[in-house]
Formats: sequence, C-alpha cells, structure tokens
Amino acid sequence: MSGIGSGLSQSQNLHNVFVYGSLMADDVVRALLNRVPGSSFASLNGFHRFSIKGRVYPAILPVESKKVAGRVLKDITDPELYILDEFEDVEYERRTVEVSLLDSSENLPVHAYVWADKDDPNLYGEWDFEEWKRVHKDDFVKMTAGFMEELEVPESKSRVATYESFYDQNGDNPQES
Repeated sequence: MSGIGSGLSQSQNLHNVFVYGSLMADDVVRALLNRVPGSSFASLNGFHRFSIKGRVYPAILPVESKKVAGRVLKDITDPELYILDEFEDVEYERRTVEVSLLDSSENLPVHAYVWADKDDPNLYGEWDFEEWKRVHKDDFVKMTAGFMEELEVPESKSRVATYESFYDQNGDNPQES
C-alpha cells in the first residue's frame, strides 16, 4: 500500500470523522494514520455508546434521548478513510450523522462507525474511555501497530482477526466491566 498518507493532490477529498472509542486516543490514531489530525470535541445526539462482551472497544447504536461524547477528526484524506474503514472492519458500518461541535455549537455532518448488528446480545451498559485508557490502551496501541503491519501485506488479516490473535497470544481476555 505505497502512497498512504503521502502527498495530497489538490483534488483530494477531505472527510470529518466522529470517533467515540479507542480512536479518541492520539496514540491509536497515530499508529493508524502516522499523524494526529486536528480535532474538535463533539456530541452525537440520539445514540448510546455500549460496552461489548469480550471486546475492549465500544459500539454505538441509535437510542432515543441518549448522547455520545467524542471527537471529530478533521481533514481525513481518502487513503486515511480507507485505513479507518479497514480498521473498523465488518463489525461497523460507516454512516453519515450530524454532530454538535462543543467549541462552536455548530452542527456538522460527519462520518461515524455504527455497530452493524443492532440486535447484538453482547452489547451492554456504557463504555468508559477513562477506564479503557488505564486498563487497555497500551496493549490496544500494540495491537493497532500489528494491524498496520498486516495491512501492508497481501492477504492481510482483518482487524477483528488481528485483535483476536493479539489478545489470544498475550493470554489476555479483555476485562469486562
């Protein structure tokens, strides 16, 4: 995958992406994109951030009267959006949603990765970013670096397969809250 993140052409599309889980950590974003794009804190109304049994990352789904705090990563290039799509894998669907930027109260249409299985019995409670940073961030950054190495090779493993093999290899079973 030569050329990812190299040289922007004038006709390049730039995207804004709402992140609400592990991608709120600059170290994870840097491992994926080789940079930390500018961002703004934002709120997504009408959604809830769930924990997922057996996973250390969250899922969002539409839930009336709820809201999800997160960040909007700004000026994501097409190749970077491809990397994010691959990272989020088949578990998520990229959708356009509208968020409220906290610094300006401006409403902004953005991409967000929404959990694909709205009836998933493994979703529960509320995912906690601060707990994730304390307990899981370091290993997740290592797993993400491994995912990027895999993405460079033909016949690469999916992010889910990389995640599962990383945590199996390390003998870790993600702690569930």
